[in-house]
Amino acid sequence: FARFICLIVMHYAELHCISNFSFLRGASHPRELIETAATLGYRALAISDECSLSGIVQAHITAQELGIELIVGSELFLEEGDHVVVLVTNRQAYSELSALITLARRRCEKGHYRCSRRDLQANLKHCLLIWKADNAELPDDIDQWCEWARSFEDRFYIGFSLYRDGSDAARYRCALRLQ
Repeated sequence: FARFICLIVMHYAELHCISNFSFLRGASHPRELIETAATLGYRALAISDECSLSGIVQAHITAQELGIELIVGSELFLEEGDHVVVLVTNRQAYSELSALITLARRRCEKGHYRCSRRDLQANLKHCLLIWKADNAELPDDIDQWCEWARSFEDRFYIGFSLYRDGSDAARYRCALRLQ
């Protein structure tokens, strides 16, 4: 007679995390974020600063040292009002995201950028997109939005964050209607 204990291990990966390279928004250095993720037992962490890849090198070095997978990404606030997180899946995707950030930054004065849905469609063929369901309402241009989202095929996801501000349930119901 033997007793077995089955231990289920849940892996967690944070897919949207900004560092102090997102000026006036993020507080922690990329190295600190990776160290904290390792302490918490995360399997992976996505550093996704706003329209930037600035913290990636320091995060990469620390992630290698601590054995955590670094997911490279960037968040973008689009002209149409959408908030998306773009995640890199391979070298080609990294190249696409780098070129898109350069394009968006060159359109404006230093410290600003301009990016649209059409820019994502035209330039990102290998990246994953997470559309942040930040509002409790459907997009105003729902038909165009759906057509845009479908153009990414199986690389488009709806992301949902809990803000604990009383609007989580409404935002969640809205996100479910978009599936």
